[in-house]
Amino acid sequence: MPKTDARGFVLKEDGSYDLSAPPPFSLQDLKAAIPAHCWRKSVARSMLHVFLDLAVVAGMAYLAHTYATWWSWPLYWVAQGTMFWAIFVLGHDCGHGSFSDNRQFNDAMGHLLHSFILVPYHGWRLSHKKHHGNHGHIDNDESWHPLTQTQYEELGWMARLGRSTFPASLLSYPFYLIWGSPGRSHSHYHPHSDLFNKHQRSMVVTSDICLAIMYSLLAYGMYAIGCGAIAKLYWAPWLVYIVWLDTVTYLHHHGVQEHADKMPWYRGSEWSYLRGGLTTLDHDYGVFNKIHHDIGTHVAHHLFPQIPHYHLQEATEAIKPILGPYYREPAPSPGPLPLHLFTMLKRSFSTDKYVPDAGDVVFYSHPAEAAGSKAKAQ
Repeated sequence: MPKTDARGFVLKEDGSYDLSAPPPFSLQDLKAAIPAHCWRKSVARSMLHVFLDLAVVAGMAYLAHTYATWWSWPLYWVAQGTMFWAIFVLGHDCGHGSFSDNRQFNDAMGHLLHSFILVPYHGWRLSHKKHHGNHGHIDNDESWHPLTQTQYEELGWMARLGRSTFPASLLSYPFYLIWGSPGRSHSHYHPHSDLFNKHQRSMVVTSDICLAIMYSLLAYGMYAIGCGAIAKLYWAPWLVYIVWLDTVTYLHHHGVQEHADKMPWYRGSEWSYLRGGLTTLDHDYGVFNKIHHDIGTHVAHHLFPQIPHYHLQEATEAIKPILGPYYREPAPSPGPLPLHLFTMLKRSFSTDKYVPDAGDVVFYSHPAEAAGSKAKAQ
């Protein structure tokens, strides 16, 4: 029998917690600890966030188009790109059904919000549902899943650049939507992609039509005010938003504070929904926490995606005493800007290259580490 502490948490031989072991609590234990009102969705509150975000986007675009000078454009791109990311998060709530209790309304708002930033709403929603249902599973997870050592070694230079090289990988999302990722080759736009069953194909087509409308509006904008104006007003912020999306979604499942505290990944019977969900991480994004709707509060969200974003922090505080060491307290932002996260990003992209081809509980490794282990074994 493994050694445990008084609460039942498994200990390693050195006395530290073995966070790859099954936890001494259940998903129901966590759910029961969350206050009842945290599950309630408010259409008025959700729509207020939408109106505020869209008003900020429209206001900044108007001011930039009317008054911007050469030195203020980069400031606009960063600010507007951040707001595009905030809009993605609201559409993300629609996809989870945490925006309102009405699925048709959620899908309508999700199409409006995600089409504006060129995301195929249903294609993304269905693959994201697969991600949540298989989080932490090497073979079945969908988003930022680890490559096996063999997969990594077989990657071409371009795929390796886009998939596991900082900072190039922070622009990978559009390519992921088109082609998927290594080992998961499928399109989020094609109704006959293996991501979707026959009953979902019409949904994917609906999202493609919405995207075609948005592309038409952008084309009209280029005709009306010029290609350069649309490039500065829309495309440059859109690239900033892509960096935000790839950064935050990567850090949801990578970027522990200490390299020695590696996150486990599972196969076979070792995986469960609860154990997989406990491999997610919260991060402090400083001044951006509220701007992007607390998307950094991710552990509670991954376990209970039905909770609206405006209740996630309270839900997190409620389950932390039960989670114990399985909750990795996020490093506080050193100031308004979360500059500390760049260190985590760079380190993770340098060291978290692949997992072993075999084994039901495994951890990330990289070529230099593998070579060092091999040398010690010899």
